[in-house]
Amino acid sequence: MWTQSIENFINNFCFGMLLCSMVFYWIHAFCDIYIFSNLGKWSVIGANCTMFFLLIGRGLHSNHFPLSNLYEALIFLSWSVTLIHLIMDYYLKSGSIIGGMTTPTALFLNGFASFQLPESMQKFSPLVPALKSNWLMMHVTVMLLSYATLICGSIVAIGYLFLHWQPKQNQKWGGFPGRNPLATNPSFKQLDQISFKSISIGFPLLTLGIISGSVWANEAWGSYWSWDPKETWSLITWIIFAVYLHLRLTAQNEIHSAFVATGGFFVVWICFLGVNFVAKGLHSYGWLFS
Repeated sequence: MWTQSIENFINNFCFGMLLCSMVFYWIHAFCDIYIFSNLGKWSVIGANCTMFFLLIGRGLHSNHFPLSNLYEALIFLSWSVTLIHLIMDYYLKSGSIIGGMTTPTALFLNGFASFQLPESMQKFSPLVPALKSNWLMMHVTVMLLSYATLICGSIVAIGYLFLHWQPKQNQKWGGFPGRNPLATNPSFKQLDQISFKSISIGFPLLTLGIISGSVWANEAWGSYWSWDPKETWSLITWIIFAVYLHLRLTAQNEIHSAFVATGGFFVVWICFLGVNFVAKGLHSYGWLFS
């Protein structure tokens, strides 16, 4: 039987696993001790499985898709970030550097959901009438997956810019003599490729999410587009990453496109969290939708 004590234990365990993975990846990045890369990877796998179990447990207990409030959305987004990292690591052999960049984000999302949100927002509650729709799973899942892929791609773009302005390998870097430890794995050029591929996946997901949200809005509110704050910032996010892809595909300017992706990183957070806390609109009851 699902109880609050079980959920608290899972939250604490997951937070600890993400914290350990971040520390392990950072140790490997700066000290180049290979075993810490494996420890970081297995810690991420453990956290990913734990969050998946948490979402499944809440879904079975509440008898509806577990994305009905901000708490569940944050957990799902944290799970998505760890999943994307594992996919990057498997297919792109990105090493521990990508983990050192993405695990702090997953840790922040998980910690914010578990320890900062009031208990009233973490408790189970019945769905409001507008959320009792088959579009709930489609729209919300796609939007959160798009946020996760865009966030990961933007984080890697920030890392790319950071390394671009660092001294050459044989100069001192960050107080560590010798070559820049972050430039060893993956290669500098590969960071740009990883960022581009992640954003290239996240952009069509965002497009699909906006379209499905418009269809759902027409069913629920009688209008495809109402210029709700959430809808407006979703459109701004879409434009920012459309500009990124335009620069990256036509101008072949990695530096300028990375700057755009950096701006997109902050826009995604405004769209996902900022609007929920400072603006009121048609999406306020859900605390997460776009």
